[in-house]
Amino acid sequence: MGHKRASREEVVLFTGFPGFIGARLLPRLMELRPHSTFRCLVQEKFLGKAKADVAAIEKAHPHTKGRIGLVLGDITEARLGLAAGEAKSLLRELTSAYHLAAVYDLAVSREVGQRINVLGTRHVLEFLGEAKHLERLHYVSTAYVSGTAVGVYHEKELDVGQRFKNFYEETKFLAEVEVVGSRLPQTLYRPGIVVGDSRTGETAKFDGPYFVLSAMRRIPSPGVFMRVGAGRNPINLVPVDFVVEALAQLSSSPKSLGKTYHLTDPDPLTVAELEDLFAKALGKSFVYVPVPMVAAKLALAPRFLQRFLGMPVQAVDYFDHPCRYDAAQATADLASLGVRCPKIGEYLQKLVAFYLAQRENVRKEAMI
Repeated sequence: MGHKRASREEVVLFTGFPGFIGARLLPRLMELRPHSTFRCLVQEKFLGKAKADVAAIEKAHPHTKGRIGLVLGDITEARLGLAAGEAKSLLRELTSAYHLAAVYDLAVSREVGQRINVLGTRHVLEFLGEAKHLERLHYVSTAYVSGTAVGVYHEKELDVGQRFKNFYEETKFLAEVEVVGSRLPQTLYRPGIVVGDSRTGETAKFDGPYFVLSAMRRIPSPGVFMRVGAGRNPINLVPVDFVVEALAQLSSSPKSLGKTYHLTDPDPLTVAELEDLFAKALGKSFVYVPVPMVAAKLALAPRFLQRFLGMPVQAVDYFDHPCRYDAAQATADLASLGVRCPKIGEYLQKLVAFYLAQRENVRKEAMI
């Protein structure tokens, strides 16, 4: 892909800023890559937040000052919706790219998922295909491209004949198919279910397992709590600080080129173990009644009940799915970089404390 440039000239295109992971990943990348400047592609409606976030990042991390540029654009448009001059200079300077922008919402419609996740990724790939000096694309996918696959899903696998539980999974799978098919030099990262920071509990969105916390908080104790299936299947949670550090370290290492990494917990809890820990952290006590998946979905079908419990019906699928994520490649490469995935028992109290303190102030919907 052209001649390798001097490291001092590294220019990086970054999508997915000012998202929760993007805003945390950026300063860490800049610390590990001191000769890089970043061009963050930002939609007009998020420009105000992006500017405020850059100011906050520069204040907290002086090494980032003057190294983050905001570029107005939109992945859903051809040539990323960039002004002609901006596109030209970016294509001339670009050495690598991080593509994080996606809609993360289990209840997303097919149309929105296709437009942002699939078409958006295609536009990014087409644009990068014109970059003369591109050395690598870092693409953030999800472990849930596994869809309905059961047993062990490996890092090297993609299409194993699976179907999909929702349009979020399907469109992220189709986007990853596009990335692999592009033949650009690349590294792929597939996080599990991302929860709050293991040190502070902080998160930007209460979804996924927080739906269970939300339901448990509303149900009287001692009481009865519905358990989807037997509760013996694993649920794969990873704290955001682990995902950020893993992404930053792996993407800064030449050894990761051409690899796919599951940024998942190599030793996940079962659903029953997680529910017990949540109840204990809330100071509650429940008798768990196993309910088959079909019955659980029917019970949660009424919209008012989904609103009351703060849980979309699509979330039910993740509480009884017999799939484990092999993370052998990620675990080995991260160990050599001094990074490990913390055990959930080490930080669960912090997640619950943050949830209880901030449940009225944190959004439940996706940023699109």
